[in-house]
Amino acid sequence: MRDIAVFSGSAHPELAEEICNHLGVPLLPTRVSRFANDCLEVQLQANCRERDVFLIQPLVPPVQENLVELLLMLDAARGASAARTTVVLPHYAYARSDKKDAPRISIGGRLVADLLVTAGANRVLAMTLHSPQVHGFFNIPVDHLHALRELADHFKQYDLTDTVVVSPDLGNAKEAAAFARMLGTPVAAGAKQRFSDDMVKISAVIGDVVDRDVIVLDDEIAKGSTVIELMDHLRELKVRSIRLACTHGLFSSGALQRLSDQPGVEEIVCTNTVPIPAVKRVPKLRTLSVAPALAEAMRRIHNGESVSALFH
Repeated sequence: MRDIAVFSGSAHPELAEEICNHLGVPLLPTRVSRFANDCLEVQLQANCRERDVFLIQPLVPPVQENLVELLLMLDAARGASAARTTVVLPHYAYARSDKKDAPRISIGGRLVADLLVTAGANRVLAMTLHSPQVHGFFNIPVDHLHALRELADHFKQYDLTDTVVVSPDLGNAKEAAAFARMLGTPVAAGAKQRFSDDMVKISAVIGDVVDRDVIVLDDEIAKGSTVIELMDHLRELKVRSIRLACTHGLFSSGALQRLSDQPGVEEIVCTNTVPIPAVKRVPKLRTLSVAPALAEAMRRIHNGESVSALFH
């Protein structure tokens, strides 16, 4: 892959290194410095001229720092005469800001998409956006992958005879249904109402979960408020066991330990789209790699091959 150039921001260099190992190309160096007035400066320390440039940067905490760093990387690649610049977004944090559900609020998902395009992005490769329609905020091509295949391959090792996949809310029910089809299981969903970022109320669980093993599937777990509220209802319905699965394991504010300590939780499964917080070892945690899927998508983009086979 002679004409490919892969750079990483400082958000998750371990994932970028793993992706490059699968591609068989080096991860090229990036220098990020800070001026006395707190402004950032980014230098891509390898030739970009007429090359196919990929910039890998999940928007994880500190989100605003990592976003500005990515914008500066895009500007640097454009100024260095890159032939094409693809942003690889393993996690697009602002995808959660996808609608106007209160007066006078911003739609951050659309604004950040505009910023990326303005800064020089020609294409976006994303993994499990909070809402699939978010890719419509971009006026450039977007390849939207998901991690259901990796998650399903993990859970197929278990006896799933009496297992139900449960979505925490109806908004995620379509993805949960697709996951259940992969596993050959029924699907259920919680009826959720959100009052604030960390305050939710689940009034009921729609579907038969009584005396079943359940796999709770969500796209992202941050504080874990929704999942904990759901598990309270599941225990009232006398489920036998609970396994948690998500693509983006942000686990902020001690969520990983809180979830691990919940009664009935046998396993917490996530992917490495984001770096796992540095906490004491949690034996119930399993982290799956999405580097092979992202690397294959990047290879196909670079070679002008179809990426659609990876969507399903």
